[in-house]
Amino acid sequence: MSGIREEYRMQAAGLSFEHFGALTEVEAQERILDARARLGKRAVLLCHHYQRADVYRHADLTGDSLKLARLAAQTDAEFIVFCGVHFMAEVADILSRPEQTAILPDLAAGCSMADMANLAKVERCWRELTDILGAPDEKITPVTYINSAADLKAFCGEHGGIVCTSTNAPKIVDWALARREKVLFFPDQHLGRWTGFKKGIALDHMAVWDPDLENGGLTPKEIENARILLWKGHCSVHQMFQVEHIKQWRAQYPDGQVVSHPECNLDVCRESDYVGSTEYIRDTITEAPANTRWLVGTELNLVNRLAEQMKPQGKTVQFMAPMVCMCSTMQRIDPQHLAWTLENLAAGQVVNPIRVPASEAEPARAALARMLEIS
Repeated sequence: MSGIREEYRMQAAGLSFEHFGALTEVEAQERILDARARLGKRAVLLCHHYQRADVYRHADLTGDSLKLARLAAQTDAEFIVFCGVHFMAEVADILSRPEQTAILPDLAAGCSMADMANLAKVERCWRELTDILGAPDEKITPVTYINSAADLKAFCGEHGGIVCTSTNAPKIVDWALARREKVLFFPDQHLGRWTGFKKGIALDHMAVWDPDLENGGLTPKEIENARILLWKGHCSVHQMFQVEHIKQWRAQYPDGQVVSHPECNLDVCRESDYVGSTEYIRDTITEAPANTRWLVGTELNLVNRLAEQMKPQGKTVQFMAPMVCMCSTMQRIDPQHLAWTLENLAAGQVVNPIRVPASEAEPARAALARMLEIS
């Protein structure tokens, strides 16, 4: 590759990121392409739909987090380079084979929603529920959204619980309520509420559990009355969308259609024509008739990508919020971090491996296996 000197390549191994942070966009892109050529099939590059365009362009596989992790586990690649966020790389490590290594180009690429539920707070919640309801393992099924840390997936695995995605959440909640009378759903209250609403559960039978308050801020009667206990967590991106955004747009484009992610609040979901995962949103717009107009309530990078892809079909795809709103933590994985990761790999140095301890991986894998079997 032009502009890449052999001696400079060899200096990459073991270098800290500061040597790459000063690269220009052109330099970073060249070095990514060069390192990928040297790695060949030893590395597979996964990009979530929310990933920034200058990284997404290099993807071998694209999709939502679970789809990518499952696809990666089916490859023969030695290295799974996950351009997403931390919990996605953890799932890839849990589902991949022992000889494969999952890598996150920037360890600071986390998920604010996932961070809203940690193991200590969930265990405290479980103890408080025990005091009020008795043995919770007999009465409550813990359900964690896949957007959560590995230790919470392990918690679910150890307590007869399960993992869900935004696609299969209705099936998972059906399964959970068929086994026990209540569900503890974390970390995203909005996905849990929309799922319960679609299953016909009354809103006053879905109570929000605030982990920073004693007994979640609920009375014993409220806890006993609830069929779904919704953890007080949310996605900062999807919180930005409001019903007023939809109403203003419909007034201007009455024939347009609205599609939203179920991480949006209930009012936005109810006002939308379609609600579903990132894959669902992508497929719904892609398969729609030509010359249609769409308002989309999900992350900006995906919306912008769809808008460009749909132009030849005369489709107009518009972002729902009037302000810029993207997944800032996923944005941390930039071409410079990707070049640093790949060059080190090509030179025999693994940086930022994601390894879930066996004590967590095994019960987490059990919770994921339950989900896969059901869905």
